[in-house]
Amino acid sequence: MHSTLVRAQNVFGFFTTVAFCTAILTALSVVFTTQEPSAKIELRNVQVVKGRPHYYSPKKEEYAHIKFDLDADFTSLFNWNTKQLFVWVVATYPSPDASSLSQAVIWDTIINSHSQSHPFNPLQLFTKPPPAKKSSKAKKQSAKKQELDPEPGILRLKNTKPKYQVTDISGILSERTNVTLEIGWNVQPWVGALTWTLGEGQVLGRWKGVQGGKSKAFDMPPLKKKSVGSETVVSSGETPQAAEASAVI
Repeated sequence: MHSTLVRAQNVFGFFTTVAFCTAILTALSVVFTTQEPSAKIELRNVQVVKGRPHYYSPKKEEYAHIKFDLDADFTSLFNWNTKQLFVWVVATYPSPDASSLSQAVIWDTIINSHSQSHPFNPLQLFTKPPPAKKSSKAKKQSAKKQELDPEPGILRLKNTKPKYQVTDISGILSERTNVTLEIGWNVQPWVGALTWTLGEGQVLGRWKGVQGGKSKAFDMPPLKKKSVGSETVVSSGETPQAAEASAVI
């Protein structure tokens, strides 16, 4: 007869083996799911000013402030093994010597799956859940939230401000030509390896690259102290955030 300790070790070993095999099958099953992301990104406004791009900048330099419109559908990237999706927009432009391309991320976000917003809590098996609110106000707020929160993977952004300014090691960005905006993504699964962006036209099994995830080429404007139209007035040496604060005052 085996002792209690030996039996416990055998049960634990069997459990870990089953869990490991289940995790492998879950990670491999994603390969057979269809992924067809699509996106459309367009330039809305671009400004090049001279100043300090952020608080810790040691000196003044030219930097670009790019606004864009984004309409993307990444719902096909969400499945039973998707924890969250990391999406970013990168600006690509030629380097000063034109021998290579430089890239700078101007915006990013994390999109959680439905399961991430309602995780399983083992304590719910032993505790009584609180009574649900039945007030009309709570129902209206819930309905309004469902209208504002689209299906995970849907992005509808208009005239979006960048999170990060575009800078260059040379300190000069004005009148740069052939600049493009491109969207990228990274799927972070519950189990398995990370998967990255497939370029437009690329196919890997049942996975297709993002369609239309690149904007038309545009040129950086010359250095100006004021923006055109109804945009915020930005003086030399002043960051866009400071200009917006002064405009509100």
